[in-house]
Amino acid sequence: MTEAAAYSVHDGIAVVTMNNPPVNGLGSVLRPGILAGIQRAEADPTVKALVLIGSPKAFSGGADIREFNTPKASQPPTLQDINRAQDAFPKPMIAAIGGFALGGGLELALACHYRVALPGAQLGLPEVKLGILPGAGGTQRLPRLLGAAKAIEMMTTGNPIRAEEARALGLVDEIVEGDLLEGAIAFAKRLLAEGKGPRRIRDMTVRVEGDPKQFFERARAEVAKRSRGYPAPLEIVGCVEAAASRPFDEGLAYERERFQYLVETVESKALRHMFFAERQTTKIPDVPEDTPTREIRTAAVVGAGTMGGGIAMCFANAGIPVTVVEANEAALERGMATIRANYAATVAKGRLAQEEMDRRMALIRPTLALADVAQADIVIEAVFERMDVKQDLFRRLDAIAKPGAILATNTSTLDVNAIAQATRRPEDVLGTHFFSPANVMRLLEVVRGARTAKDVLATTMKLAKRLGKVPVVSGVCDGFIGNRMLEKYVQQSLFLLEEGATPQQIDRALEGWGMAMGPFRMYDMAGNDIGWEIRKRRAKERPEMVYSKVADRICERGWFGQKAGRGWYRYEPGSRTPIPDPEVEALIAEHRREIGVAPRAIADEEIVERCIYALVNEGARILEEGIALRASDIDIVYLTGYGFPPYRGGPMFYADTVGLAKVLAAIERFRNGYQGGQWQVAPLLARLAAEGKRFNG
Repeated sequence: MTEAAAYSVHDGIAVVTMNNPPVNGLGSVLRPGILAGIQRAEADPTVKALVLIGSPKAFSGGADIREFNTPKASQPPTLQDINRAQDAFPKPMIAAIGGFALGGGLELALACHYRVALPGAQLGLPEVKLGILPGAGGTQRLPRLLGAAKAIEMMTTGNPIRAEEARALGLVDEIVEGDLLEGAIAFAKRLLAEGKGPRRIRDMTVRVEGDPKQFFERARAEVAKRSRGYPAPLEIVGCVEAAASRPFDEGLAYERERFQYLVETVESKALRHMFFAERQTTKIPDVPEDTPTREIRTAAVVGAGTMGGGIAMCFANAGIPVTVVEANEAALERGMATIRANYAATVAKGRLAQEEMDRRMALIRPTLALADVAQADIVIEAVFERMDVKQDLFRRLDAIAKPGAILATNTSTLDVNAIAQATRRPEDVLGTHFFSPANVMRLLEVVRGARTAKDVLATTMKLAKRLGKVPVVSGVCDGFIGNRMLEKYVQQSLFLLEEGATPQQIDRALEGWGMAMGPFRMYDMAGNDIGWEIRKRRAKERPEMVYSKVADRICERGWFGQKAGRGWYRYEPGSRTPIPDPEVEALIAEHRREIGVAPRAIADEEIVERCIYALVNEGARILEEGIALRASDIDIVYLTGYGFPPYRGGPMFYADTVGLAKVLAAIERFRNGYQGGQWQVAPLLARLAAEGKRFNG
């Protein structure tokens, strides 16, 4: 036996207790102990049943992520070896589930003969979220227990269910109130008293609604509609069909074959890259994980507009009291009304209880007095995006905020160092760039100034997690990581308009490729006036950057997007559906005549390559300059903040899959085309391409 799997016997009931923190991952340390415990219980004639248990907080989270992509992951005994021992075990075997049984953890429980669980325990097979399918019998056992329809739903969404629902479905045999081990042993003794032996799921048949052929045709059609770009959900349907139509061992072999296929797909590799990349973002080379942090008990937000209100909701959602400051009563009332309406909409959809809404609203304190931020542990400004406005505010905050308070700016492009210089405590200043809507979007760019203290950075990264955000550290530059790259993306999309494309063609091409929203729909949603202000500032500061003037023509007419009823598209009152606008197309045509460009037919492939490779090339510059710590951080910025398709893994990972030499060749080709002088190859891209290397190791 091993310490990771303790063995004991309680009045004839053997107990194998898994102890591999933090989630009882089924790694090479734990698997041998489980198998040894099963074998020991089988060999002992005094043992009448076996209970397999973890802790009250975790039965097992499945595969040990610390061993992903290492030889240890497949080191014997495998989970399949353990499953075979479970199937052959001649005495009742009970899984006692506390906390959660996910992925391989639930497959381990499914190979037991019975299952008991604590109230609220979570059970699920989330492998689809990594682009794979359950590979240790999950696709064969779950439908035998729940029926084909429910099993397909659980596995293709990857969403867990609570123990109470699992009990109603038959996935759990009993809910244990009180001590889990005591309850599991009592359950085992009842089975023995009733003369019940092993009940193997493998011996059951799959319940299919109606004609099996028609059922699986419908299932494939429904799943295909939901899973554009992802192969795993349809493979799961195929495995469930095998469970319904083939002997268990044949279905198991088919499952393993399809699992191995999916592991090698680009989509799965991209999703696994995203999984690990997200866990890397908090690792800062010169800020150790044990860096002391400041306590954040209260917060303040200056500005109650769209961003300020959303940021305030983030704090309230996390249970942190927050003061919201505005300059006048009308703006404050409008901001609070928007917050209230946002919460009310969530209540109306059944995703939030009215009592919880009331609790959160009570944590938000509106005020017109800036002095009311004096005792806040962190103050975040969300005022107009202009340097003089922000510097003036930070001078005032410097005089008001208590010593040790973190002063953060929500700027999306401006120089955080210049803002910090407006205070006498630049070490307490950094950027917290939330993304709109702030209460929904997961990304938070944490902008580290030249003099930002390490404990301030560590505190903000920790706070971001508490707020439910994915924090990514950025250095100081115009636009940081995301918006600096976006500038090049949008630049190319506007050049494409000048050359002959329409807004709807460009949006359609990029959305067809996988982007959540094309650039023109995106700007209409965000507000075209915001980009206009940034372009005007950058035109003064960076004359080498060439902009198409067509976007300015749109803004000069007051076509600021959805909020104005028209932008690059028209919008009906109360609708966000974009309608192509002939007047916009006429304006673009007039602009082409003014600059002397004859329109040409542009293929969708060219649109995608120019826009996406513009992101990649600028990302390479950002990486080489040290603005981003690692290529995977850039990927996470785009995956969580800009609607980049997860199954492509982020712009830098996507470039790796295409091959950097091919990306470089395309960029060299673009340099000979329209406005080719704007394509300056990033040295890092050229070097890695020449060496046959990748951005992501």
